[in-house]
Amino acid sequence: PAILMAAGLPLPKRIFAHGWWTKDGEKISKSLGNTIDPVELVETYGVDQTRFFLMSEVGFGNDGDFSHDSMIRKVNSNLANELGNLCQRTLSLAFKNCGKAVPAKLGTYTKEDEALLASARGLREITSTHIAEQAIQKYTEAMIGVVWDANKYIDVMEPWVLRKTNPERMATVLYVLMEVLRHVGILYQPVIPQGANAILDQLSVPADERTFAHLTDDFSIKSGTPISKPRGIFPRYDYSPNTTNAT
Repeated sequence: PAILMAAGLPLPKRIFAHGWWTKDGEKISKSLGNTIDPVELVETYGVDQTRFFLMSEVGFGNDGDFSHDSMIRKVNSNLANELGNLCQRTLSLAFKNCGKAVPAKLGTYTKEDEALLASARGLREITSTHIAEQAIQKYTEAMIGVVWDANKYIDVMEPWVLRKTNPERMATVLYVLMEVLRHVGILYQPVIPQGANAILDQLSVPADERTFAHLTDDFSIKSGTPISKPRGIFPRYDYSPNTTNAT
């Protein structure tokens, strides 16, 4: 600050320093030969997976520990099993049972529908607060929480059963899930840009309707919009000391 003051330049309003990383519980050093090459991480796991782990595993500003086991557990759990599986189940059911389009002929929303939609609509304000405080980990935790709620919702609603017993209710459930995924996809763009945009592509969200300003009901998923056959977005990883395989 003294140099800035002497030069007549404005002082920073806030200074925030990141923490330190260890590997497998040990200090990273050349003598131990346990350095982490970020390029190798990206080549092994992918850009989005690496970004997600670094931003979600440790609170920004705190020290953190890296291991391949923790990386794989985090990526497989939150991305492949939860977010990826939710997308695959929702979009596959819509593609097969709703004329390869966003569901139409919707019924009245139930309190469960409204509650999940309210959680998704509230994400922007919650995440904005966290980012203003550099609480990136809390940003990802909020996203993970809504995805977890959506997975619980689809398990309880069982749209695969409703397909035979109540097609209108099935369409409503799938529409709610697709609208929740739209919010999640848009808000996940700063963290996992490739995967987030892949989700939005599969939802047929226009490329010019993916900013935070579009997180309103005016830009909700449009019933009847054609969708493509869904494909997996986040692979699962199996790790051994010598190889890491994506499946």
